Amino acid sequence: MPHCLNIGCLRIQSCIGALCSLFGQISEAAAMARAIVIMGVSGSGKTSVAKMLSESFHCSFLEADDFHSHSNKEKMLKGIPLCDEDRFPWLEALRDAIRKKFVDGETVVLACSALQKRYRDIIRSADPDYKAGEYSSCKVKFVCLVAPVGTIAERINKRSEEGNHFMPVSLLQSQMDLLQIFEYERIPQIDSTMNLQLILDQILTLFKDI
Repeated sequence: MPHCLNIGCLRIQSCIGALCSLFGQISEAAAMARAIVIMGVSGSGKTSVAKMLSESFHCSFLEADDFHSHSNKEKMLKGIPLCDEDRFPWLEALRDAIRKKFVDGETVVLACSALQKRYRDIIRSADPDYKAGEYSSCKVKFVCLVAPVGTIAERINKRSEEGNHFMPVSLLQSQMDLLQIFEYERIPQIDSTMNLQLILDQILTLFKDI
């Protein structure tokens, strides 16, 4: 009987050890997970760049437009700018989606306008360890794509004509007016009129440790 008990104890200890090792691996993966948000006004090229970046990192891609409510999309189709009451539930849904990726130990790339600091702070809070103002240690990083207004307007008009997006060019100025980046956030700004591969290379250089 004692011999059987010893074998049973050894098996239990072995199982406990395996579970501890597994939980350690999960915790390590969660700690290494990151979110890179490709931000900017509509038509700046966020989706194209974010998709390419996610493929380079072999990670998930999230399109913020997919998280908009039907009423939000209807407002924009009619040329009515969204207010914060419209945006906050949308941003909170994005935050929750990123946090789930972190819990699963996954890195994710998100295409999202994130025009104001207060909007970005909601997304940053996907990192449970984030403390306001501690941007360098936050697991959510931003890169802003910029281009001349005329170039962006042409892009929006083209995709509207092709029926590929709900955002009309009439809302571009309201987005430009909202765009706000503070120097202390240290958000890199990249010229999105460049070749897509050049844009991707610049971003990969910024996040070469991921």
